[in-house]
Amino acid sequence: MVFDSTQISVDEILEIFWQTHDPTTLNRQGNDVGPQYRSVVFYHNENQKARAEFFKKQLDASGAFPGKIVTAIEPFQNFYAAENYHQDYYNRNGNQPYCYFVIRPKLEKFEKAFKDKIKH
Repeated sequence: MVFDSTQISVDEILEIFWQTHDPTTLNRQGNDVGPQYRSVVFYHNENQKARAEFFKKQLDASGAFPGKIVTAIEPFQNFYAAENYHQDYYNRNGNQPYCYFVIRPKLEKFEKAFKDKIKH
């Protein structure tokens, strides 16, 4: 996936990010635990960093989440593609319990909140 600012803005990506996961759990998303599951925004420039920090501060102040937001905001350094068995995982394993109970609700939430941004 390649970010194209003529197709979607940084603010829109951040809005989707904040609404589709729990940013209050340190090194954890659902039953998945470890630093690879941490909540983090990687930025490429100072504008992206400022926007991420702005949204994080606004959300924390709003009380939208019961706990403090622990999402890290860090400069992009490296990208590592996931192993082949992780690629297109949901589409290949959608009936597995993890997909059904963890991933599917997130996708449904995304599709409901951002249906105008989805291209079929």
